[in-house]
Amino acid sequence: MNSHKDTSPAADAAAADGSAADVPGDATVQTAGAFDIRNFIGLLVGIFGVVLVLMGLFAFDPAESAKTDGMNANLWAGIGMAVVGAAFLLWAKLEPIRIVVRENEPGAEDKKDIAAL
Repeated sequence: MNSHKDTSPAADAAAADGSAADVPGDATVQTAGAFDIRNFIGLLVGIFGVVLVLMGLFAFDPAESAKTDGMNANLWAGIGMAVVGAAFLLWAKLEPIRIVVRENEPGAEDKKDIAAL
């Protein structure tokens, strides 16, 4: 089993700019795509932000105003969260995570009995 992380200059260059020209012959560069953690964070923060904006727009009454000294806290917090969520999604789109992917070594797919270990 090879758990060696490739730290060659070619892999670093491929990871930095995504160019396939610097990748070793048996490897390809792929992006994390939908599985990038920034997408999940952006979606969750954005959804909560939209919920707060809606609560600020439709559920702000004099009782709520008295609690926050006249400021619509749900609206402003929701706008801030929606902006941060959109920033995370934009960041993931503009600067995707690039991964150098190689085929498994011969024998890596073979089943092994590890009961004795």
